[in-house]
Amino acid sequence: MEMIKENVKERVIIVGTDLGAYPHSLESSMSELVELVKADGAEVVGEITQNLEKFSPKFLIGSGKVNEIKDMIPKLEANAVVFNDELSGVQLRNLEDVFNNFEKFDRKIKVLDRTNLILDIFALRATTYEGKLQVQLAQLNYQLPRLIGIDGWSRTGGGIGTRGPGEQIIETDRRRLLREIDTIKRKLKKAQKNRELTRSRRMENKIPIVSLVGYTNAGKSTLLNRLKISDSKEVFVENMLFATLDPNSRRAQLPDGREYIVSDTVGFVSKLPTKLIEAFKSTLEEIKYSDLILHVIDVSSEDMEIQYKTTMKILKDLEVDLEKVVNVFNKSDKVNISETLVSPKIGGEKVFISAKNGENLDNLLKIISESLPVKLKKVKMKIGYEDSSVLSEVLDNHKSEHLEYLDDGVQLTVTLSIEEYNRFKRYVISDV
Repeated sequence: MEMIKENVKERVIIVGTDLGAYPHSLESSMSELVELVKADGAEVVGEITQNLEKFSPKFLIGSGKVNEIKDMIPKLEANAVVFNDELSGVQLRNLEDVFNNFEKFDRKIKVLDRTNLILDIFALRATTYEGKLQVQLAQLNYQLPRLIGIDGWSRTGGGIGTRGPGEQIIETDRRRLLREIDTIKRKLKKAQKNRELTRSRRMENKIPIVSLVGYTNAGKSTLLNRLKISDSKEVFVENMLFATLDPNSRRAQLPDGREYIVSDTVGFVSKLPTKLIEAFKSTLEEIKYSDLILHVIDVSSEDMEIQYKTTMKILKDLEVDLEKVVNVFNKSDKVNISETLVSPKIGGEKVFISAKNGENLDNLLKIISESLPVKLKKVKMKIGYEDSSVLSEVLDNHKSEHLEYLDDGVQLTVTLSIEEYNRFKRYVISDV
């Protein structure tokens, strides 16, 4: 396959059907596919859609449309064809045979489906050791039943659809592939034990955990940066699908001085590959152990209700306690809230915010404060200079008021959890 020159985007023809788009409209589903292609570093140069009563077992779409795409490829100088629907191994092989049946054509035309495209984006974005393992596991599970479809030519060479295991998977036999899957699963189990240890430490320390979930590009990372983070490092934000892949857990502080952990998670999309959910299940299970879940919803999206249902279905599949969920309607700066209709099917507590400009964040913080399970006591304390470690802990982890440096110690007013109150009781002068 021809090597892709650096900084030259691959040119993609996208293909979709009304049958595969449901429950989304074909238009909105194809618009999302365009964004997925962009997120994978390529550009859409052509689009083909078809209304179907049933899928063709040979090509998925009708043979007439297949020939139409073949005619478009040289005219648009396309490198790849991406289907919005999942392709079987046989369909993949048949389409590749047709699209590569050119005389004097100096490159191979790649055929991908939506699942393969999403897996490729995840391979591009994964940065942590565990994240890379999870993506590789999902890719191997995806490729296993499709070996017949991708045999015969290499996917190496760079560009869209080529990240991850690559050509070695095509050349290996099924048993070796299964052994590799088992090896990755063992490594993930070890990583899961380390994460469980971290989680148990948090629970021992009684630090509340708030998880951000929602459709991709709903504004979760922007909200994470807007919350009162204890450190100054900001989370990467970009207007692109799956800009955030690996979970970000950060310390944040409520106005009353309480600290909590706020965790950003990978965004969801419609038709998120089952194998990908399974691979990331151990990471997504962190949501189950949260004290509060903020479901961030793009209130400006035409598909708001469908996106809501997509996320809620995944949360149900993860067996998350939905009583912990608060619906946070973000991007209120883009709409007139008084004229915005929210479906009655979206139940539970609701709050409208703009993470971009900070609108109504005080109300969201109030909801977080009232929802977290830790009880507080506001007290006046006096800590002697000889107890410097206690003094440092209190000052580092809490917002103090009326701080006074006296001859025999430091006097301050601070809000403590019940556990902290019991630990530091001998330093408490009075309740406030």
